[in-house]
Amino acid sequence: MSKKKKRQLEAAQKTTGGDVPAPAPSDGGESLSSTGLKTMAAGVVLAAAGFLVLTRADSMGRNWAATLSPFLILGGYAVVGWGIFRDDPAAPPPSQP
Repeated sequence: MSKKKKRQLEAAQKTTGGDVPAPAPSDGGESLSSTGLKTMAAGVVLAAAGFLVLTRADSMGRNWAATLSPFLILGGYAVVGWGIFRDDPAAPPPSQP
């Protein structure tokens, strides 16, 4: 962080008494949501299925397994990446009578 930004941040955090409050303790970041963990697990299973299908590919790469396995493997990796950023769905608002 540059000195200018640090001074601006300190000026914004100053209280009326002139003291700078201590930063709030944090745990280092947000944890993964349960929906995100389930999505990541599905991606790992999909990538593992892609590697299992790859064992059925012939040496020339001209059968169904050689065509399908790259899509399964890369799709599994993409699903894992999506699961990292996925949040739990928001609760629906309470209905009003």
